[in-house]
Formats: sequence, structure tokens, C-alpha cells
Amino acid sequence: MRLLFHACCGPCLAAPARALAAEGYDVLAYWYNPNVQPYREYRRRLGAFRELVAREGWRAEVEDRYDVEYFLRDVVGSREGRCPRCYFERLSRAAARAAAEGCDAFTTTLLISRHQDHDAVLEAGARAAAAAGVDFLPRDFRPLEAESHEVARRMGLYLQGYCGCIYSEEERYRRREKAEPGGARSGAG
Repeated sequence: MRLLFHACCGPCLAAPARALAAEGYDVLAYWYNPNVQPYREYRRRLGAFRELVAREGWRAEVEDRYDVEYFLRDVVGSREGRCPRCYFERLSRAAARAAAEGCDAFTTTLLISRHQDHDAVLEAGARAAAAAGVDFLPRDFRPLEAESHEVARRMGLYLQGYCGCIYSEEERYRRREKAEPGGARSGAG
């Protein structure tokens, strides 16, 4: 079975793609992530994706579209509802690409993270599949998260610290501030 595997980053792709290949899937890795900000972060993640697929010898398609205005226009005013919109945007593009490539199905590394809303990812995947006329593989990859990140560490791949959008970066630091004794610290001017 030919499977297009949407990847949010290289580290999250490593173990799940290996596992699916071992099950007999013909995996095509796919990059499309206009949500990742800022630009430097986007380039680092894309670089880690490219390095992983090259080292593993996997076929890959890259849609290198960094368009911060497009992404922000889509989510402005919907901070709390941004994730389902972002999932659907990326998975719609993945589903269309899977259909164009003659793949039987598609899936996503968004299903590996304990930080993602799995129900929303599954719903977005199902909607995208129906629209594109291709199957969605709703596999729970969370049991492979630690292994996948260990593979990335051994390879020296860049491991990011937040989902990708500017809102998730802010949330990461706000959680860290709350966890620090005494709350936020102010620096000298």
C-alpha cells in the first residue's frame, strides 16, 4: 500500500515511518507546514526533515511554502480554535497530494504528540480524506514518541520545543514562567 506520510518535523517522523515501512507500507514522506514560525525555525525543521529522509533513503515531497501572512490570516481572532484550522489546512494539502501521487492513503505525524488534540487531528484527517477521495490512516503513534525522539537525538537532528505557530511558542514560555519559583523574572533593561 502506498502511503503519503505528512510530517510536522523530522524527529516525529523517524519511528512511525520506520514502523509503517516494516509493516509493508511504501512510505512517501511529505512536508507542508506553513504554520511554523518564525522563518528561522521553519528552516531548521525543514532541514531536519530533509536530513532524516536522506539518511533513511525515503522518498520525499517538499512543499516549501513559508507564508506567515497566509497562516496568520487564517487563524487571527481564533486563538483557541486555531489548531483544528491548522490541522485541516495541512491535512487537506496532504490528502490532495496523496491523491495526486496515486497513494492509497495518507497519515500524519501530528498523531505522535501528546501535546496535540488527537480528536481534532482525526476529524481533520477524515474530512480531508473525504474531500480528496483518498483514505486516512488514523494510527495512534504516541507509543512511538520517545523512540522517535531518541532516533533523532542519535542522528543529531534538531528537536523543536513547541508546536510551531507563534501562539504555541508563547504558551511554551508562559508555562515555563508559571513553573519557575517566583513566577516571571524581569531582566535588566
